[in-house]
Amino acid sequence: MKKIDISLPTVKATPASLSKAKSEGLVVAVAQGENGPQIIGDALDKKDLAALENSLASLGVTGATDQVVQLPGMDTKKFPVLILTGVGKAVEEGYTPETLRRAAGAVTRTTKGISSLTFALPAAEPEQFQAVAEGALLGTYRFTAYKSENGRNNDAEPKLETIEVATELSSKISDGLVTAATTGAEAVALAKNLINTPPSHLFPETFAATASEVAKNQKLKIKVWDEKDLHKDGFGGHIGVGKGSVNGPRLVKIEYRPARATGHVALVGKGITFDTGGISLKPAASMMTMKSDMSGAAAVLAAISGIAARGAKVNVTAWLAMAENMPSATAIKPSDVITMYGGKTVEVMNTDAEGRLVLADAIVAAGEDQPDAIIDIATLTGAQMVALGTRTCGVMGDEAVRQRVVDAAESTGELVWPMPIPEELKPSLKSQVADLSNIGERFGGMMTAAAFLREFVGTDKAGATIPWAHIDIAGPSFNEGSPYGYTGKDATGVMVRTLMSVAESYAN
Repeated sequence: MKKIDISLPTVKATPASLSKAKSEGLVVAVAQGENGPQIIGDALDKKDLAALENSLASLGVTGATDQVVQLPGMDTKKFPVLILTGVGKAVEEGYTPETLRRAAGAVTRTTKGISSLTFALPAAEPEQFQAVAEGALLGTYRFTAYKSENGRNNDAEPKLETIEVATELSSKISDGLVTAATTGAEAVALAKNLINTPPSHLFPETFAATASEVAKNQKLKIKVWDEKDLHKDGFGGHIGVGKGSVNGPRLVKIEYRPARATGHVALVGKGITFDTGGISLKPAASMMTMKSDMSGAAAVLAAISGIAARGAKVNVTAWLAMAENMPSATAIKPSDVITMYGGKTVEVMNTDAEGRLVLADAIVAAGEDQPDAIIDIATLTGAQMVALGTRTCGVMGDEAVRQRVVDAAESTGELVWPMPIPEELKPSLKSQVADLSNIGERFGGMMTAAAFLREFVGTDKAGATIPWAHIDIAGPSFNEGSPYGYTGKDATGVMVRTLMSVAESYAN
């Protein structure tokens, strides 16, 4: 696997007056007002503002979300380029951080040939400032590692190097917000790089090697189980799923233990580096994006890296459950029975329901450390997309942990919807020959998968079930549609920033 650069532009605050701003381009917001498009804020002089607003409609500027229009700079401002970015309908109560994050990201995602930008978007509040900085950074992501030299040269463009965010916040406040925005964006870029890497180069062994490199860079403790270790310790889910591939499975445990930490969260990620469906073979069209079936593990690795970079005072353990699901003469078969880590047996009725098997192994192992909460994340079911579409993640589990995930997602601007685990689904997981079947009721399949995973959540020292939540990111993890906001095509890095936020909440 190639080493992929995740370096980002430098971000800094600049006075709202723009007196110290030095950029090639000035970015201002445009909203959809009742009487037509209107410029938001006072970055432009009154004369320039009046002239520009009179011309917006004829220039095709509407203020719609994701619209970005590049114009020559105005006479009274020393910026060669003026960029207008839409924020949607005009509001009096202030623009949400996600609206600003998306508006800033749309600019850096689409603008080419400019090495420095000053964003004069609403950034009076800390949340707004961080959102503008974060969105601008997220939008800069590009993935060209596996193009030839000629291919990269054809895509060459001057790289954005500096991002200024205009604000009246003090440097003491803005410096901390810049750090938060940068560490979050770097973590997302790490996850995207892993997900975008082709399966010819990313398989359990190389994924584990990358995890080791990340752990080394952040001074984190790491343990990797190879095939021999997995057999010895009884991780039947990993062995069963991975036995059809020449690329053996791996289980990775990474520990972040800062001084004076409070709380302990375990993050568990599904890392199926490619999913053919195994003997229960997927249709060809359904395999085209299956390099992204390790998005959960990528999110977990990226999250613990970002948490460590921020120095959050919370103990975090990351578990990456890795295998490659292939059909072969040695592959697991429908009706086979496997013994999971911890001793429960599972009848494998569909080999394409494999992610829950490696997750179950890791969830049992995570419970042995007695964390305050376990949160697993996976591209687990097509039913997630049927229920919630391709941008909204489903979260299930204990109400308290589930709500923490929802609250954290709201703060980061990611879309999550809480879902139940109906008790009537549990009987459908019964097997005639084993403790459980790996598939159950077809309808509500996202929730059935969560009901299966719940069976592997351990207990604390008092005998109570460890608080747990499951996040299904099957659709939102990989964008097959048009780019939008700060989100480009292919890997999205969804839930990385949310996992960082929810873990940090356990420090309080």
